[in-house]
Amino acid sequence: MKAVILSGGFGTRLRPLTINTPKSMVPVLNIPFLEYFIKRLKSHKVSDIALAVSYLAEPIKDYFGDGSRFDVKLSYTVEETPLGTAGAVKNAGGFIDGPTLVFNGDIFTDLDLTAMMENHNQNKAMLTIALTPVEDPTSYGLVETDNRNRILRFLEKPNPDEITTNMINAGTYILEPEVISLIPSQTNCSFERDIFPLLLREKKDVFAYPADCYWIDIGKPENYFQLHYDLLNGKSNQYRFNNGKKKVVTGTHCIIHPSAQITGPAVIGNNCVIGEDVKINGSVVIGSNCQISNNSVVDDSILWNSVHVEPLARIKHTIIANNSHIGSGSTIEEAVLGNNAIIGYGQHVKAGRLVSPNTIVN
Repeated sequence: MKAVILSGGFGTRLRPLTINTPKSMVPVLNIPFLEYFIKRLKSHKVSDIALAVSYLAEPIKDYFGDGSRFDVKLSYTVEETPLGTAGAVKNAGGFIDGPTLVFNGDIFTDLDLTAMMENHNQNKAMLTIALTPVEDPTSYGLVETDNRNRILRFLEKPNPDEITTNMINAGTYILEPEVISLIPSQTNCSFERDIFPLLLREKKDVFAYPADCYWIDIGKPENYFQLHYDLLNGKSNQYRFNNGKKKVVTGTHCIIHPSAQITGPAVIGNNCVIGEDVKINGSVVIGSNCQISNNSVVDDSILWNSVHVEPLARIKHTIIANNSHIGSGSTIEEAVLGNNAIIGYGQHVKAGRLVSPNTIVN
């Protein structure tokens, strides 16, 4: 079986992180998000993968190349204009010659792909849609099924009085080539709004695959935070600290002062310098080539690569992108900083602030 990963979105909800970093390259525990997809597909013996790209495609191609470094075969289809979820897959139509997995590129999940493929084949389905339960379905598209898991109805973002199930579209599909024939070429077309309802109207064999597994949409900063917390605390089977026990994982060539306190769970990249009396508390990820200077505190935060934190700075529940500089004595809480942000000496960055790339805060 082949796979198509929809990786062309603008990542609007994750800005400013995605202004000059494609969403699929946003780091998760210092590894590009898309790399988890590719490794998981390989573990389920799916090695022929097409990436549907558009916005900031070059960094993706530069990093993954032809896929040989990951023991898979990668090809790329490029959207000149946004084509929607179905249109992007149609754009890769020449790649699809049999049952094909399709993924929304902003979902992190432990879904058992092998079991889903077996289920699709047993049902002789034209389309199988993975479902996952959520506590609050009003922000999603509900999927109603019968007792054989045949899909009966889609209900997009229902009102509370319309909720009949808590099972939502999990953003993973298996489709037969016949589905591709229903998608117009070079047209912005959505699976969720256009193609799936059409298949139901035509009474095609459309089935659900319910799965109560780890699942999260990383499209918002709070969800991006949550994913890191969950991985560091053993809630997904794709990363575990010694069976979930707290631990600190440190890369190579790091210099950590003996007086620094790191409680963990934490991941620290390569070539980092952690200074005297630094305190790193809670679930923290620090990228490579970072410097955390004397008497600074980092709580429950995510720092990308080459971030420099000067002495006596306080950082809490904040995301700081590449090459940013935090001035001495500054305080940042519940903020998101884009690449190359500079926070001056003694500044206080208010909760909820989004700092664009290349911005100087004085």
